Amino acid sequence: STMTTRSSSLLLLALALAVQAAPTAGAPAADTVADSCNAIRDFVDYAFCAAALRSSGPGASTADRHAHLLIAADLAAARGTSARDAATAMARDERDPGARDGMEACGILYGATSVPALQFMRGYAAARAWDRARSLLSLTGQAGIGCEAALAGAAAAKGRMAAANREFDQLTTMATALLNRVDHVG
Repeated sequence: STMTTRSSSLLLLALALAVQAAPTAGAPAADTVADSCNAIRDFVDYAFCAAALRSSGPGASTADRHAHLLIAADLAAARGTSARDAATAMARDERDPGARDGMEACGILYGATSVPALQFMRGYAAARAWDRARSLLSLTGQAGIGCEAALAGAAAAKGRMAAANREFDQLTTMATALLNRVDHVG
């Protein structure tokens, strides 16, 4: 009927106006990703930080800095695990002994130092055991740096690991910077 159509149209119009007015009606919702990434922009590229945190899902924009630290640690550990797997696979297929040794070293560095250190750091940070979490920072980023050094004499192999090492370094730096900025009281 015409009355139902008119009522539906008015309801839709009222709803559209309410949605349009909502952002200006009260204080805009804070974007906590922007806040966290701005807090560490001296150490980590803002765009990289924001993209990494947002990749964890829609809840990132309302999560607190503590949650962002845990997200960053999880992302770094996952990237380290994939870098370890890639280095191990490349070592198996590598014909050059120097490059093979370097790739094996990369796999060990990621698998035996940085990834476990990140996982422990994340666990301590989740429990807000800040001193214990900080005690692992010297180990968390070693794999990217060490892997690059292990491949110094093998340019092609070093090139194949460059993106993984760089992304891992950025993610571990992000986790470290967030750990250093997280609210220690809360």
